[in-house]
Amino acid sequence: MRRDPGLQPERTRLAWRRTLLAVTVILVLELRLAFTGRRVDALLAGLAVVTWLGVLLVDWRRATGAGPRRPERWSIPLTALAAAGLAALGVVHVLRGLR
Repeated sequence: MRRDPGLQPERTRLAWRRTLLAVTVILVLELRLAFTGRRVDALLAGLAVVTWLGVLLVDWRRATGAGPRRPERWSIPLTALAAAGLAALGVVHVLRGLR
């Protein structure tokens, strides 16, 4: 008897696409802040670009459905770490803006 996965694979691909979209939006906002002329903002934007590239390389195959059925052991923790790092970057910007 074959297992019918239903819509679960499609939901998983859509979740990975939403993750990539969210990280891309954060990158665009970070790049916008980089043009304020401060070196710190440019450095933070560089870190955001590196983080975005890492997430893109890790998650692209999962988001398009071209990857393996099961994610690599390190793809989910790496994506979670990148999301936490970008959240921390947002906190840094908020705290700097409150001064």
